[in-house]
Amino acid sequence: MKLGIISDTHDFLDPRVAKLFAGVDHILHGGDVGMPMILMELEAIAPVTACLGNTDFGMTYRLTEILTLAHRKFLLHHIVNPLAPDEKLQALLAKHRPDVVIFGHTHKPYNQVINGTLFLNPGYAGKPKSGTERSVALLHCDENEIRAEHLPLRAIPGTG
Repeated sequence: MKLGIISDTHDFLDPRVAKLFAGVDHILHGGDVGMPMILMELEAIAPVTACLGNTDFGMTYRLTEILTLAHRKFLLHHIVNPLAPDEKLQALLAKHRPDVVIFGHTHKPYNQVINGTLFLNPGYAGKPKSGTERSVALLHCDENEIRAEHLPLRAIPGTG
């Protein structure tokens, strides 16, 4: 199974995402979605599960999403410190024992296995800002492994 991983779109879906996510089976959004139209656009590519980000005011997304795909358990939560999870996150990790934690917020890619759980931040996918690297990720899951691949969202010269 191939999953598209995205976070921090902040009301902007880069048109390159559709091509990068072509053929994915499901998309996981790590929060700070913006308006629901973003999820509708992603739904045109594949089914989507998203969690609430700290800028998603008034949205009905849940703070934490837990789902199973490809016989793997995923936990989506926007603000995560993988090296020092807060008490609430520690309790969620102990209760659900996910294979993968998808998060965002830092706008920086992260891919690290800690205590048998993969912590994955796809990076920032919102509007281009000067000096901010933008990226999404693909997650390849099969019975033997889970492998993440970060993909840059570089601006096409002359387009921003």
